Amino acid sequence: MKQFFTFFLLLCSAGFCAAQSISSDKIDIEIANQPKMPTEPGSRFYRVKVNSPYNLTAEDINRQSKGAYEKALKGYDNEVIQSEKDYEKKLKSYDADVLKAKEKFAIENEAFKKMSLLERLATTEQGKAPKLVIPSKPEYYKPAPPEYREPDLKDYFIVNNDVLAGQISLAGFERGQAYIDINVDLAAVNFQDNAGQTFANQPTRLVVKVNGIEKTNISLFEKFEFISSSPTNNINKAQEERNYINKVIAYLNKYLNEQYGYQAVKETVKIEYVKNKGDYDDLEKAHIYVTTNLKKLSSSSDPEVRESALANMQKGLDIWLQTLAKVQYRDPKAVFNYKIARYIYFDLIKVNLILGNKKEAEKYLNALQENLVDIKLSSDEKEELKSFEKRIYKK
Repeated sequence: MKQFFTFFLLLCSAGFCAAQSISSDKIDIEIANQPKMPTEPGSRFYRVKVNSPYNLTAEDINRQSKGAYEKALKGYDNEVIQSEKDYEKKLKSYDADVLKAKEKFAIENEAFKKMSLLERLATTEQGKAPKLVIPSKPEYYKPAPPEYREPDLKDYFIVNNDVLAGQISLAGFERGQAYIDINVDLAAVNFQDNAGQTFANQPTRLVVKVNGIEKTNISLFEKFEFISSSPTNNINKAQEERNYINKVIAYLNKYLNEQYGYQAVKETVKIEYVKNKGDYDDLEKAHIYVTTNLKKLSSSSDPEVRESALANMQKGLDIWLQTLAKVQYRDPKAVFNYKIARYIYFDLIKVNLILGNKKEAEKYLNALQENLVDIKLSSDEKEELKSFEKRIYKK
């Protein structure tokens, strides 16, 4: 009997330990974030029009450079003639300067001779004795003939309205039709000196119409922002202008896609589950429902597939919620104890964050925190909990 009782205790103990065997699957997914202003799948077309003072191409620069070279070539003979005339003037001026130098020396030398011996010695020691200083004779340098050099395109800001419009895109939409009509008015970049530093702005107006109805009308980048610790005459303005307009375009893309776009977000998520059979068969089903349909959401952009995947995933979420109602937090030997609750809450938060449901994720975060008195977390789990809080409350 003692041996049987001991065996029974060991068996129960083994069963209890097995009940706590929680594992996890890592799933790589790519899901389109839901925008603040959703659009029906059949209407996801957009057009972008940019109006700006920029209308410079590489062809324009090369054409201007060749034109300047041809103009210099035509004027070269006249430039040589003018240089010879200028040289003759310098020669005449030189002769007059030599005569003036000699006259000045003669006057100063005559005055020097009239000084006493001691005065002359003192003046000489001081280096003030008269000296004849003849100016250098000018030399003639014939101007070099013009030589054509390819312009360095890095010194120019090459962009036009079509290029700028092409840099603005809406994720999940096709370019062409104007169901979503995006209009951008860009002023030129303005540079301003302030206390030896450079500041810049680029007043920008963004107007967005959805199916002909104005939804967005905002002004941006009107305030001057710090650009460089050097003044404007010490910076490469073409490069700084390029950098600033790239910043404006990047912001427009970010704003537009947050409002209207369906941006694909890649993420690796760890979904936990209980490995044991029997009492946890329903939780295994929940794991299959959730992980399988997460993968379906990731692999297809078809609205029907998405709707079906979300509906089937909800079956798994419902099982998790039903299990939470059975949890006995203060009984570590219970079939559904605090360990089961911990992993279900973590999974609920992670899945809702992936789907962009921050309010739902916050609801389960709050429920978890209310039960933290009875739930033991490892140091890694505490760090993961902090990461949930950051994502949920991030503006």
